[in-house]
Amino acid sequence: MKNQRGFTLIELAIVLVIIGLLLGGVLKGQELINSAKVKNMASDFRNVQVQIYSYQDKFRALPGDDKAAQTHVGATATNGDGDGVIEGACCNGTGGISTGESLQVWQQLRLANLATGTTTVADATYQPTNAEGGMIGVQSNPQLAITGLTGSYAVCSSGILGKFAKELDTALDDGVTTTGSMMVASAVTGAAGAAPVATTASNFDSTKYVVCMAF
Repeated sequence: MKNQRGFTLIELAIVLVIIGLLLGGVLKGQELINSAKVKNMASDFRNVQVQIYSYQDKFRALPGDDKAAQTHVGATATNGDGDGVIEGACCNGTGGISTGESLQVWQQLRLANLATGTTTVADATYQPTNAEGGMIGVQSNPQLAITGLTGSYAVCSSGILGKFAKELDTALDDGVTTTGSMMVASAVTGAAGAAPVATTASNFDSTKYVVCMAF
């Protein structure tokens, strides 16, 4: 028993340094993952705008609303009414499946080879999702997506953590989640038939939100 000895201060110091390096690596890795998620979600907002404008440029019609979609992109497409409005709701406060022409947008974009994914509306993977698994949608009348949001159309992405919502607003807009062309709302609707109200996501980093960008 006389030969028993504990760790020396040097040995303890080495162990603590190793633990510190491991923790630092884990935290840095998580930071890189989070950064990649935000970049991916930012690309979603940019890409959808490019896809819609490209469809308009090619066919002189809005995807989803195109009344000659079957002629333009194939007989399996569902024609819109051609009134210049993407009717229906996307992620309207709930982050759920789009409706009406807002749902048809993806079918027409994909048949036109401007976006990837299934063209079968009933398919479980039809509605595009973001890096957090939330739904992505498009609609006209942004003020119906989030109160106070102005523009012709809105791209909305749901299920986004507050900390990511803040970073997205900083990267793509004015950094304030209640003003500008990008706004953030709670994933729970307000009064019946009313659009959700923009909120300050900075107070709820771990809460999930719907983020909408008007263009």
